[in-house]
Amino acid sequence: MAGHSTTRVQRGEASHDPRASVLRALAMDAVQAANSGHPGAPMGMAEMAVALWGTHLRHNPANPAWPDRDRFVLSNGHASMLLYGLLHLTGYDLPIDELKRFRKLGSRTPGHPELGITPGVETTTGPLGQGLANAVGMALAEQRLATEFNRPDHTIVNHHTFVFLGDGCLMEGISHEAISLAGVWQLDKLIVLYDDNGISIDGPVDGWFRDDTPARFRACGWNVIGPIDGHDIVTVDAAVAQARRSRGKPTLIVCRTTIGAGSPGRAGTAKAHGEALGVDEIGATRKAIGWQLPPFEIPADVRTQWDARAAGEKREAEWQQRFDAYAKAYPELADAFTRRTAGELPADWPVLRDGVLQQAAQSTENIASRKASQNMLAQLAPRIPAMLGGSADLTASNLTDFPDAGARHISYGVREFGMAAVMNGVALHGGLIPYGGTFLTFSDYSRNAIRMAALMKLRVIHVFTHDSIGLGEDGPTHQSVEHAASLRLIPNLEVWRPCDVAETAVAWTEALASDHRPSALLLSRQNLPAQTRRAEQFDDIARGGYVLYESDDARASLLATGSEVGLAMKARELLSHLGIAVRVVSIPSSTRFDRQERAYRDAVLGTLPRIGVEAGVTCWWGQYGCVSALGVDSFGESAPAPDVFEHFGLTPEALAGRVQEILR
Repeated sequence: MAGHSTTRVQRGEASHDPRASVLRALAMDAVQAANSGHPGAPMGMAEMAVALWGTHLRHNPANPAWPDRDRFVLSNGHASMLLYGLLHLTGYDLPIDELKRFRKLGSRTPGHPELGITPGVETTTGPLGQGLANAVGMALAEQRLATEFNRPDHTIVNHHTFVFLGDGCLMEGISHEAISLAGVWQLDKLIVLYDDNGISIDGPVDGWFRDDTPARFRACGWNVIGPIDGHDIVTVDAAVAQARRSRGKPTLIVCRTTIGAGSPGRAGTAKAHGEALGVDEIGATRKAIGWQLPPFEIPADVRTQWDARAAGEKREAEWQQRFDAYAKAYPELADAFTRRTAGELPADWPVLRDGVLQQAAQSTENIASRKASQNMLAQLAPRIPAMLGGSADLTASNLTDFPDAGARHISYGVREFGMAAVMNGVALHGGLIPYGGTFLTFSDYSRNAIRMAALMKLRVIHVFTHDSIGLGEDGPTHQSVEHAASLRLIPNLEVWRPCDVAETAVAWTEALASDHRPSALLLSRQNLPAQTRRAEQFDDIARGGYVLYESDDARASLLATGSEVGLAMKARELLSHLGIAVRVVSIPSSTRFDRQERAYRDAVLGTLPRIGVEAGVTCWWGQYGCVSALGVDSFGESAPAPDVFEHFGLTPEALAGRVQEILR
């Protein structure tokens, strides 16, 4: 690539171990075939992979979902061909033809590892640093489940989480949030191997990354091993063994490596990072590492050395024997463990759901939706032990705790991005349903992790309170304007903005039942009026949009969300006194509503002129054919909430006036 530094950073020599050589060959050949990709990191980490996967990693290629397997996270996801090579060689359902189709449309070997595409991939990585934070969440889940389910005479949860990462992951700010939490939580089954090659895309990193990384991790409460020679398999093996004995601290192993190790012309340079080596350089590399076989050809003896199927089946069978004994001794716990690791809600979920919904449907409380949310948590969380809550230092504002929550509510500190990515890791691990709170405006900090949860189809619940100018005096830095509309743009993210207790209850039950997508609950600081509904209207809340008030002689339809539903209902009353009838449509979840059949959506929206109202940007109302909209298309103001609503013309009187203008 033009602009790459040609300065060479040499840290060590590639070994001639055939287990490492085959990983280098597969990486450089697949990248060359695709004419796209990153060969340097897989080539540089080959010996690290041999030491970890060849000796320490407990997994079963025949069952990638074995609950007590070790987790492996490739945080530097651009090195995906290392992982694909390992999965193929150890016996996962990833044929050699898929490696030949690296980065091709429809292949099982995408450019970066993707959950659900390739067997054995534990998380989607690519945005640097998030894989590390996911791994922290996985290790946290292991720790929590071990405490909950293990008994003195029976251990069924006992596995490690391993991470490979590079300089880029550690430059990202989220890395500090993640390692700080891991140290506080004493996640001693988390082991991170740092590919310290001194190179990133722009060249040698000492021009922009001079952190004392070992000191940084030690300061966060980690055990640190190294620097060691990352190309010495025996040394890396011993370091991992030492890390596995750590108690009370996670471990960082600093592995000094050479990017593109084995390549005579590219090793130690930025040109090894993100482009194919080229036919001539691949030939020279084959000669240098003693690997003269054609592309994608693997000797039988090398395959045998790597094959982990028999060992994996044996490990899982031994675990299954232990679990069977556990089930005899503790049948209820075993049933709960099996159900939860399968992602299922408690067996009595339908009864629990119907009970809380029936109570909510009858509620006449005029309370903030954040308080309605907390009331739901008080009913749901004690009955759903899998729920693991938290807040980014805003528990008293987000109201994410519940009575006797204890260790089931986490104080994440002021770490919104870290919290969101850790929650992804908890969900990825399985057995727990994470939810966490912050102010809606700070969803910007979390956004990429929210996007990754949507991409991975994870059940993660974000509780975003103080959802508009309605928070008042804190002013425009905290008042969300564009955030609701922005979150609705993320594919597969369910966004709820409920208007009262009833809609909040539906939002929570739907979020808990959605095991294939994350949810964002946008909740008010200010009190909201309870709305009156018939039973069929209440049932339609779960469809994302419904007619809250119908009129046979209506002349217009008012479409509203959240706190503005009450405003629309008051405007309806004002218009009624003037002899103008209108319909009122509540849209608590436009993302859910948009997935309903066309006939239902058309019936709800109607054929009359439509006016939208939401305390946020107005542009998104166009998708519903609104002829006009009331909202906030600038930043907010610091003042009491009623004054701010008045300032921006978000009042029943203003909405009624707008309707009259349109109908003239």
